[in-house]
Amino acid sequence: MPVEVIEKNLDGNYDTHFYAGQDETGEDGVLRIAKDYREKVAYPDFLPSWDPRQKYPPIKFHKYEDPGLRADPNFPNLLNGKATLKPLTPKIGTKITGIQLTQLSDAAKDELALLIAQRGIVIFENQDFIDKGPGYAEEYGKHFGKLHIHQTSGAPEGYPHLHVTFRRPDRTEFGRVFSDKVTSTGFHTDVSYELQPASYTFFAQLEGPESGGDTLFADTIEAFDRLSPHFQDYLSTLHVIHSSKEQANNSKSQGGIQRRAPVTHIHPLIRVHPVLKKKSIYVNRSFSRKIVELKTPESNVLLDFLYNLVENSHDLQLRAKWEPRTVAVWDNRRLQHSASVDWEDAVTRHNVRITPHGERPVEDLKFYNDPTYYPHKDEDEEINVGGFRPKF
Repeated sequence: MPVEVIEKNLDGNYDTHFYAGQDETGEDGVLRIAKDYREKVAYPDFLPSWDPRQKYPPIKFHKYEDPGLRADPNFPNLLNGKATLKPLTPKIGTKITGIQLTQLSDAAKDELALLIAQRGIVIFENQDFIDKGPGYAEEYGKHFGKLHIHQTSGAPEGYPHLHVTFRRPDRTEFGRVFSDKVTSTGFHTDVSYELQPASYTFFAQLEGPESGGDTLFADTIEAFDRLSPHFQDYLSTLHVIHSSKEQANNSKSQGGIQRRAPVTHIHPLIRVHPVLKKKSIYVNRSFSRKIVELKTPESNVLLDFLYNLVENSHDLQLRAKWEPRTVAVWDNRRLQHSASVDWEDAVTRHNVRITPHGERPVEDLKFYNDPTYYPHKDEDEEINVGGFRPKF
């Protein structure tokens, strides 16, 4: 198989990229979806664009104060006697009706963060959130943390903090996904390669197929709890390299952009949630590369076991179905997710994501917001981890 084909299939985020030859380059140099597609969408202000002139410095450490820690656990501002809550599974997922996100006070937003942490994901239907436009969405997300700018994905022009996923109404979309794969499933947690990955992620459906295109979620807190105590203790001593380099190469091979230099960061294999004070498994196929303390064959075996535990345990999973104007908010620190490309017709699937940074992942909350936690040097070449051990 040619090297370029292998690179294209290292990462499953196919809908984040520009495709030379199918998309267009404007006279201003900005890369955009083809005009035929642009003219047919319901929310043109949220169409993805890629500006090669956008360049950002490396993301540096900043303190993160989780809004869930400020919340009243009785939820008086969020629920206020108007909301109806329906659990979607016993352990994760709640659907709320009777509330508009746009009407929440700051205190109610803090309580929403707490509820999301407790339930993993909260789903709202029939929202007017997207009708307020991309500027409103950016400002809303800032309540939950400093907003992430994605290294390669499409964003509405003028609003780089929004991440747009856009499936073109074209059968070639399916060909790309399945060109060297037998499934579109690719569980991951968003941008785990960053120094401070995502916390509470907002994801809104603008338009999509009548059926299909669901998102699968898996609970890594429950996955950790099912392991034997001795195995839990061992895993809690390990650390994992997460890399954005493969995703960057994927974008480059399609003619896309790179807003920021690719990075690798080391995170604990088992992290502790600052609100729940619970442990979760923090590895995923898309971005995790190697366990620092183990030899490569040992690391591969252990990572595969953990990937399979999360991905194949249907009794710790949830399948979220989308309708236009649905907004879901989930906690990336405990849930992994995967898109499902399973609809038949060549129709548009258009979504927008708001991604606040969270804390730097730590295995013990004594390191929460500690800028000196696990320092390491990130080189352009692959990290040499031979003999590397954490020093506390």
